[in-house]
Amino acid sequence: MAADRTDTIAAIATAPGAGGIGVVRVSGKRVPDIAAQLLGQAAKPRHAHLMDLCDAAGQCIDTGLLLLFPAPASFTGEDVMELQLHGSQAVLRMALRRLHELGARPARAGEFSERAFLNGKLDLTQAEAIADLINAGSEAAARAAQRSLHGEFSQQVDALAAAILATRVQVEAAIDFGDEDIPALSLQGLIAQLTQAQSGLQALMQAAERGRRLNDGLHVVILGRPNVGKSSLLNALAADERAIVTSQAGTTRDLLREVIRIDGAELTLVDTAGLRESHDAIEREGIRRALSEADRADLIVHVVEEAADVPLERTQTAERLVVHNKIDMSHGSPCREWIEGVEHIHLSARSGAGLDLLRESLAQHAGAGASEAGSFSARQRHVLALERALESVQDALRALAQQGSWELAAEDLRHAHAQLGEITGAVSTEDVLGQIFANFCIGK
Repeated sequence: MAADRTDTIAAIATAPGAGGIGVVRVSGKRVPDIAAQLLGQAAKPRHAHLMDLCDAAGQCIDTGLLLLFPAPASFTGEDVMELQLHGSQAVLRMALRRLHELGARPARAGEFSERAFLNGKLDLTQAEAIADLINAGSEAAARAAQRSLHGEFSQQVDALAAAILATRVQVEAAIDFGDEDIPALSLQGLIAQLTQAQSGLQALMQAAERGRRLNDGLHVVILGRPNVGKSSLLNALAADERAIVTSQAGTTRDLLREVIRIDGAELTLVDTAGLRESHDAIEREGIRRALSEADRADLIVHVVEEAADVPLERTQTAERLVVHNKIDMSHGSPCREWIEGVEHIHLSARSGAGLDLLRESLAQHAGAGASEAGSFSARQRHVLALERALESVQDALRALAQQGSWELAAEDLRHAHAQLGEITGAVSTEDVLGQIFANFCIGK
């Protein structure tokens, strides 16, 4: 998306709400001139001017307030004007028409935030946090977006980028000036620095994944053999009879989705066909869809009957939680335990015993609950960039430790630093910016 910062843009920033107030925002070089034409005099910065907004023929459109925010002390870093008006969408459309007549063009989606980024008022993660805050579906997601908007995520990325750059400089100095008497860390010192950076990236990647789940919602796929209680579990969590439950195997043929909230976090639960060998073409298609959905899951809830064998029919890459259902039939007790690093929860979907343990676990996987403290909003692109940066740092560690290859290590560190730069926008392309800001609201 090619950004033209030489013109002036206008858009409805806030549509009329319950109080009947709407806001039109204008940004660009012509703002002071447009404000003067609307007022009949020069606008005083950061002063609320009561004015009659008139069309080109002099007829009054509305009476409202005009505020001028001169560059660079504005949201976009440019001259910005806001019109606060009463009335309907019709009034706001007439106001926009008048602004267009005076030389402002309609803003693209996200163009105000894009200009704020391009003018150095926000980095890219902060700009994205604005959209996340607007679209937040829970209090937890809104608080996480506020933390990103205030720079908590960016600061951690920048700190790691600075540490990796410092190590890269030392590696390249050793390459370029190997015969010179310069102060440089030993090989073991460099490995220690990179090991610390590796730990920092792993921790930040985990935090970003929690923020991504809190922002996007957790995609939970329920898998298991027929008649283990998958549909009963979905109904119990949704507190509604959404799935058909019978004693006949193969009742569930297609995917059934239900969106729920636990501790303010959004989860999409997907009930699936029972996994077994079948000669029924429709049931086989249901099983294929179940396994395909599992490949896209954030979390697989593998349901088994109490005391049953737990291995899945195939290896999945998503996190896995094993639910031992029907403890009411085996006279078992609700509990939560970890076996070889895998979480197991014993419960009864029919009686409700142990469901609170499952809800607590799901909330934690979704980024809410106790893990919410200090969380920030993040996106899938951030998580992927951190994964690539971590891989590059690990490659650099192997190059130094196993081969003593300074050149390979320097290239790996350059790549890691570039990946972190893509997160905050220090390294960016027009295509990436276009994809990001195109998803914003008009007027933001």
